[in-house]
Amino acid sequence: MGLGNTARTLQKVTDMAEDVYKRLNEVREQVKETQRTVADTRERVGSLEAEVAEQRAILEAIAEEQGVDLDAVKAKAHIEEAERTAGDATATDADATTAGTGGSTAGTDESDPDGATTGSEGTDAPTTADE
Repeated sequence: MGLGNTARTLQKVTDMAEDVYKRLNEVREQVKETQRTVADTRERVGSLEAEVAEQRAILEAIAEEQGVDLDAVKAKAHIEEAERTAGDATATDADATTAGTGGSTAGTDESDPDGATTGSEGTDAPTTADE
């Protein structure tokens, strides 16, 4: 190998090393910025948790003063959330099933000319896509 080839090879290696060094510095800055963001977010979350705890204490005091059964209210909220979550999951499953059959719902609902549908129960109640 001649001296010219060695110089070109050495220049390529030097150029690659400079590129790697630049990229390393960029990544280092990104990591520092991410660490700052995490620290800021941690502080905000801490203050929000403290604020929520204060609000909870105020609401519990008001509820107690008004004679509201907090356990019953919490239980009702959890039940409603579970029903809503189950409903969303059922709707997602139904959408996936419909998509898997090419959108065909043959044999389940029949549409009449005015847009009302009749299900297997034989009712003529109009339905909406949001249900």
